[in-house]
Amino acid sequence: MSTHAPNQARVIPLRPRTSPPAPGSDGATRVPQRPAGAPQTPAPREPLWRDLVGDVLRRERLAQERTLKDVAEAARISLPYLSELERGRKEASSEVLAAAARALGLGLADLLSLTQDELARYSRSRVGRGRTSPTVRDGGLCLAA
Repeated sequence: MSTHAPNQARVIPLRPRTSPPAPGSDGATRVPQRPAGAPQTPAPREPLWRDLVGDVLRRERLAQERTLKDVAEAARISLPYLSELERGRKEASSEVLAAAARALGLGLADLLSLTQDELARYSRSRVGRGRTSPTVRDGGLCLAA
């Protein structure tokens, strides 16, 4: 079992820029504040290509009711490596992806097309949710049109 943490992007929030105080003002700038105790909801993480490829590989394998061992042997890759590919833990070369696709009766183009479809589906669902996401305007909460 690996003791390494999964690769995750670190997000460092940037502070809003403040303009210099206007002449004659007290120098205080107004920055909208989140109410105390309000939960901070992080933006959903955009999927990595390796996550999407892994999802497609696993879905196709399960649809064929095949085991990891069976597909790994057919693809001539190790079972642990195939498992890590399916979980999005490893970034596979094009040769390995082609071998895994062939073992599932797919071509490399088929695998990549299915993966692209997953990414497009994710993007469409984010756009749909974005229309009703709350936004802050003039210090108040409103829904974007």
